[in-house]
Order: sequence, then C-alpha cells, then structure tokens
Amino acid sequence: MMIVLEGGDVDAPTFKEAIRKATLTSEFFPVVCGTSFKNKGVKKMIDAVVDYLPSPLDIPAIKAHEGDNEISVEASDEGNFAALAFKVMNDPFVGSLTFFRVYRGILSKGSYVFNSTKGQKERIGRILQMHANSRVEIDECRAGDIAAAVGLKYTTTGDTLVDEKSAKIVLEKMVFPEPVISQALEPESKAATEKLSLGLQKLAAEDPTFRTYTDEETGQTIIAGMGELHLDIIVDRLRREFGVQAKVGAPQVSYRETITKSADVEGKHIKQSGGKGQYGHVW
Repeated sequence: MMIVLEGGDVDAPTFKEAIRKATLTSEFFPVVCGTSFKNKGVKKMIDAVVDYLPSPLDIPAIKAHEGDNEISVEASDEGNFAALAFKVMNDPFVGSLTFFRVYRGILSKGSYVFNSTKGQKERIGRILQMHANSRVEIDECRAGDIAAAVGLKYTTTGDTLVDEKSAKIVLEKMVFPEPVISQALEPESKAATEKLSLGLQKLAAEDPTFRTYTDEETGQTIIAGMGELHLDIIVDRLRREFGVQAKVGAPQVSYRETITKSADVEGKHIKQSGGKGQYGHVW
C-alpha cells in the first residue's frame, strides 16, 4: 500500500502476494463475479483460488468428533487416514465417482476405508485425479489432496471416510439449505417415464440441494431446488445425459374443505320415475 501511495509501481506477483497475505489473516475477502451457466468467469475464479486462498498447511487443524469428544485433525501425511466426501457424480465411462478431500494420512488404491457416518466398510478400487473432463489414475493421495474414488456403494455427500483404527471419528458436518422453489415435471411420452425416474434419482444423489418426489394427491412428479436456474440446469441435464424430453409447469394445488362449525339442517329426497320410488328424510 505504501509503495502505491508513494507513487511507485507494483508488479503483479507482489500485488498478488499482498492480497494473499491479507486474505489469510481475514483482512481481505476477494470477490469474483461469474456464473456456471455458459462458463462465465469460472477460470478467473479458479485462478483466484490458487493465488489467494490458503493451502492445507496455512490453516489451523480442523475440529472433528470422536464419540462424544471433540478432537483436532491436522493436515499431515502422518497419522491415521481421514477424508471428507463432498460430491458424488455419475460418469458415463467409469460409473459412480465420489470426490473427497484428504485431511490426514495417505490413501492407496486397493485399500479399505470405513465410512464412519454410515457405519459401512468401503473398498477403494481406483483413485482418479480429475482435471475438468479428463482424469488420471493415481496410486495414492495424501493430506490436502482432492481426488475421486470409483464405485463406492454407501458413501454420499458429507460422509466421513477413515481407516478402521479411527472408526469413531466424524469430520465436519455439511448442512444443506432447503429448496426454495418447486416445479412439476412430465415426460413428453409415457415410454420415457422410467428413464425420467432413473435420471432424477441419479441427479438427486449428486446434488443434496435438489429434491424430487411424487405428489401423492395429484400424482405429479415434483422437482425442487434453489432457484429457476438450478431447475433449468436439471431439466437440461435430463435431456443431454439421459435423453429425456420433459415438460415443466407449475405444481397443481390440492384445495381442501373443512367443517368450521355445527348446524341444524333438515332435508328431503323424493324421486318417482315409475316403479319403486326413492324417498329420504334427513334431519
């Protein structure tokens, strides 16, 4: 800052380093504008993450729970393995991918881990390093790495993965907001109903902020999310990835009537059309 005030020139590396130091001490909060729709500003956001945000070694140990006790998990290759699954995605070539961030220890392919959130044992068959649409198979990953495991059966977004010696450790809990908007979805043909259901199930497994269900009263398939753009992307993915053309509209509202107070009423029903007639007297 003093260099600028004194009229000096600041080169880009020095400028970035100053912003990074201020960001690490929470004096600066860099803001990058963009949207995932049409990939606007995404590259600048990723560059800002690399330039300004802390590495795993720059931040203090995270808090975790071991039974009823709170513990600290430091970013280190030493110690028992601990990781957090933060995303699940279905890949058309390799199947289910579970993205995770390693907080401690080393994970090798072919090893077994324990899902302490679900209480289930999982086998790590393959470990992939993801680079946008491309992937590289790796033998191991270490503290601070982000990787993807292929074919985990029980793990979903927000689950903790540890080695069996640390079966009681649960990392930070991920809290997801409730949907704020809903729409009704109907396939353009009855033949696509099953494909629609399968596609919605897979998309809901990937995105915890997206919900889908069948309204028991109207029979409509309802999708709910965080906004119109969110649901537009869901419908577009159904078309591109699952080949389902669907119509979108407002959900039907089921109106109800209820008794508000008692009343005394008398009525008669008389119907004569030849033969035995009908007669009723109600009071």
